[in-house]
Amino acid sequence: MTNTWHDVRARSYRLPTRLAPVEVPLPDAVGRTLAADLRALCDVPHYASSAMDGWAVSGPAPWVLVAADRLQPGQAAPIVTGGHVPEQTHGILRSEHGATRDGVLTPTGQARPDEPKQAENVRAAGEEARQAELVLASGTRLNPAQVAVAAVCGHDTLSVLPRPGVSLILTGDEVVESGIPVAGRVRDSFGPQLPSFVRMLGGDIVSRHRLADNLDLLAETISAGAGSADLVITTGGTGHSRADHLHPALAKLGATLLVDGIAMRPGAPSLLARLIDGRLLVGLPGNPLAAMMGMLTLVQPLLAGLSGAAEPTLQRVVVAQDLRGTPGRSRLSPYRLVGQAAVPTGRSGSGMLRGLAEADGVLVCPPAGVVSGDEADSLILPWTVG
Repeated sequence: MTNTWHDVRARSYRLPTRLAPVEVPLPDAVGRTLAADLRALCDVPHYASSAMDGWAVSGPAPWVLVAADRLQPGQAAPIVTGGHVPEQTHGILRSEHGATRDGVLTPTGQARPDEPKQAENVRAAGEEARQAELVLASGTRLNPAQVAVAAVCGHDTLSVLPRPGVSLILTGDEVVESGIPVAGRVRDSFGPQLPSFVRMLGGDIVSRHRLADNLDLLAETISAGAGSADLVITTGGTGHSRADHLHPALAKLGATLLVDGIAMRPGAPSLLARLIDGRLLVGLPGNPLAAMMGMLTLVQPLLAGLSGAAEPTLQRVVVAQDLRGTPGRSRLSPYRLVGQAAVPTGRSGSGMLRGLAEADGVLVCPPAGVVSGDEADSLILPWTVG
């Protein structure tokens, strides 16, 4: 097996053709990634406004109350927070610091002798942003406050990275979806978690299928699913036994195998193919942990490449104990951080999930192994981010 883990993951990011950004209304933009720099379409605020409820005043007290868009010295006009400040206003006297009687405003004892100073409690036009100023950079993962900034800067929609559509095809005669299975059957661990996992990695499920182990049905479903999806993901059947139908189905469809097995454990039977219409398919092994490692190795970089997101990065982490290597293969081991060092969780056989459920990340142990105190590459788990 010559497909090394690092090479396959890097190739998977570069392989897809990037999808075009999409325009979404502001309420739908939270959590999406900005596809282009965002500039203010107007000054913010776009007019001089009051920061307080009270009165706009001109000149020294006392002030005669008027209703005017332009004040003369000795005049004042009532104003509310956010209200347009009349011309020649020198400041805003807050409501609790003034009193009116017979149409005349005077400061109360709570006011300072010099209140209001020049421009006090006045938000100048452009104070927060100037027209054409860069306010949010491309690549920003948008939070509610940032979407609000886009709104006050005059935007109604935002250009965001697309979320690739994924068709999910789950196979296996032996799988049951509820309850406790009898001997010879296994409980479905993919159905409850893979859709959410795909969403965490930046994709959206556009179709989902549960199939028996049948060659013709698998080929037909792959073909149909590819029509509405940017990426097809299958589970199980990646081996070469009589019960494994993915390779024959891909051959029947005229697909090209790009990665047929990866030098890693668990997850070695993972595969990547290009369908005849150009869309990509990831075949995940049937064992739960092996499939999860296939998701992090193939699906994560593919979805990032399709959407135009940054290439997923690896961290470096200190390993707390010697780890034996697996000749010719990278070993992916869930770990917990104890202090600042990584300790494998155990319970990490290809058919187990408990070790991953307790993990802070996944070590990528090279074939030669790692000595305690050395650093190793580490995969970030998407559910530990943020």
